[in-house]
Amino acid sequence: MHEEVNQYVQDADQAMDRAIEHLSHELIKVRTGKASPAMLEGLLVPYYGSPTPLSQVANLSTGDSRTILIQPWEKNMLAPISRAIMEANLGFNPQDDGQVVRISVPPLTEERRRDLVKLAKQLGEDAKVGVRSARREALEHIKKAMKAGFPEDSGHDLEKVVQTLTDKHIQRIDHLLEGKEKEILTV
Repeated sequence: MHEEVNQYVQDADQAMDRAIEHLSHELIKVRTGKASPAMLEGLLVPYYGSPTPLSQVANLSTGDSRTILIQPWEKNMLAPISRAIMEANLGFNPQDDGQVVRISVPPLTEERRRDLVKLAKQLGEDAKVGVRSARREALEHIKKAMKAGFPEDSGHDLEKVVQTLTDKHIQRIDHLLEGKEKEILTV
């Protein structure tokens, strides 16, 4: 029974790690003042009739801090890429020069920066909900195990371990959000 209860704690830890991993992935997509290929992550381009991720049909790079360069593997993909960027309504105006598609990233206004900080905080709150949910599930399993005969002292010790894990993960989320907020507000 000890192994089973310890597994609940490990599962909670893994679920909390996944919540932070998801938050990191989502925060990359939140625009800052600098150009980044991650801004186009998730963009699908029609490639021979099927929607394909942009990164699978072109090389993405940054020319400087305000320009994203998209160099397709095939020249006939320039127009579909430009069209997909326009249709995605990302606020970018792609320019096709016959070789590459250039995207100039406009500087953010103060109001837009505040909106992006709010978005980042909302993503962080969602991640915290995921962490707390993992804690709740683990604590429920530990309580059920204690009712089924698991030693109470060990159960309470494991509850403290779960709470420590929760606090550690919430702190990591706050740290990620702090860094992203600083990045967004830096002009």
